[in-house]
Amino acid sequence: MKLWFAAVALCMFGIAGVTRGEDATLGRKIEQFSLIDAHGKSHSQAEFADSKALVLVTLATQCPLARAYAPRMAELATEFAPRGVAMIGIAPGAPETPTRLSRFSENHKLTFPLLKDQGGALADKLGATRTPEAFVLDRDGIVRYHGRVDDQFAVGVQRGTVESRDLADALNDVLAGREVARSSTPFTGCLIARADKVEPKGQLTYAKHVAAIFNRRCVECHREGELAPFALTSYQQAVDWAENIREVVSENRMPPWLADPRYGKFSNDCSLKPEEKQTVLSWIDDGCPQGNPADVPAPPTFVTGWRMGKPDITYTMNESYSVPAEGTVDYKYFVVEPDVKEDLWIAAAEARPGNVSVVHHVVLFAVPPGVKIDPNRLEEVQAGGKMIAIYAPGMNPWTYPEGTAVKVEKGSAFVIQMHYTPNGFAQPDRSFAGIRLADPAKVKRRANYGMAVNPNILIPPGAADVEIKSATRFARDTLLLNLFPHMHFRGKAFRFEVELPDGQREVLLDVPRYDFNWQLRYDLAEPKFLPKGTRLLCTAHYDNSAANPWNPDPTATVRFGLQTWEEMMVGYYTTMPAEERVAQQRQAADAIVKD
Repeated sequence: MKLWFAAVALCMFGIAGVTRGEDATLGRKIEQFSLIDAHGKSHSQAEFADSKALVLVTLATQCPLARAYAPRMAELATEFAPRGVAMIGIAPGAPETPTRLSRFSENHKLTFPLLKDQGGALADKLGATRTPEAFVLDRDGIVRYHGRVDDQFAVGVQRGTVESRDLADALNDVLAGREVARSSTPFTGCLIARADKVEPKGQLTYAKHVAAIFNRRCVECHREGELAPFALTSYQQAVDWAENIREVVSENRMPPWLADPRYGKFSNDCSLKPEEKQTVLSWIDDGCPQGNPADVPAPPTFVTGWRMGKPDITYTMNESYSVPAEGTVDYKYFVVEPDVKEDLWIAAAEARPGNVSVVHHVVLFAVPPGVKIDPNRLEEVQAGGKMIAIYAPGMNPWTYPEGTAVKVEKGSAFVIQMHYTPNGFAQPDRSFAGIRLADPAKVKRRANYGMAVNPNILIPPGAADVEIKSATRFARDTLLLNLFPHMHFRGKAFRFEVELPDGQREVLLDVPRYDFNWQLRYDLAEPKFLPKGTRLLCTAHYDNSAANPWNPDPTATVRFGLQTWEEMMVGYYTTMPAEERVAQQRQAADAIVKD
């Protein structure tokens, strides 16, 4: 069975796939070049004249995919050096500085030179468009291979193991003096930023028009100390990433929002309005004019390391967990507070990954008093516990309306559930979660979690569209606060509807293009009143065909399971009692009768 899983760092920004048709780079002779490294030392092609093959790989210090592949390139350089192969990393992107290059080399333990390709001259000769791209030159400087390093990392997904060592196979062919069997392979990566291609012009400027849009839609994640791979809090950062911004905005990949705008209104809708999207794209087309720096609006205020604000209590894993390089890691559970000393009313909660590159999700559970916690059977907290906070790609902190909170009873225990996704390199993690407390005297309503789940999943091999449903009924008048659809890699679409007691139906949320890489919760702009007897209906669609690019194995019969190559069908939701709403309605009705 193939092992696949999500990699949030690879899907956050600026990553796209490229398929190869006829590759014009193959057979091209690369003339002499000379580039400098982070320390100002010059390196030329002549240095490697005695090499049997020369590998050139484009890298960018802030590109998630380049970061993922840097250690792999170091391994390959060490593996093939005894056989006469040399390797050079070239950094053609406009944002690169000597400090960034030096730090990148040190952090990833590169065993080969990383050179600044000022102006992208060498990248232009190679026809390189993204990072990372690999090129193999033979003794005569002829390009014999162009494409990916291997098949482990892709857009938002990574394999647990490498199944196709494309670059290594090409080197073996070149060293053996034979034609490269696969000389051109598809690759993914960040667009290479070409500087000063368009002279700035026009009336739209960063200062007056674009900075405010980024503040509203982007910088919550794209700032120092947050999970996005780079910041977007300055003009220079925006210019450096302009071409990548154009790509992901044009394709509606950023900001990440999957709801069909025809249904529902949501308070955490981060999508660009049509006029905002047009402003950003037109500004890039005009060459990214800066405008007057004095016109730049003040940035939003954040607490470093937290999106919900400073927590009152933080719970951290008691010790680091060593995530292996490969294989499947069963869910891990860590008791972070065995005995809560008093009732807690939680107004907001947030879980955070210690090491985002190997953490798929973090869940903070509260296990109520009286539920025995067996250290050898901690997985049982998932059945008996209450979810307090979740980190998953794209998930916002859990917050509640004024006067509403989640109660955790005295004597409860807090347990952190960890889902790890090995990425080829053994490394540690120590994740954590925080809660912000409400004043008990001001809490008027108690929020509750629920789910409409169907564990009876059976998806045949190769099936392109399998529908599975679940439902739940509310036994009393209820106010619905949010919705959270959850499936795995074969998830295709998900819809929430309500069926009122009189049979009327209404679509609350429709996600026509479900993306496992973005685990989004949808907070209703206004609580939805659901009278007693209302049913919440969930409809999910799955694609187990080979046409699904993230399908772990189209030949498998898929059933319910926690691992990502299995499937889940859960419609999570949060509610609170509607007594206050009902009382208001009755008062209004009484007033009408009296009149």
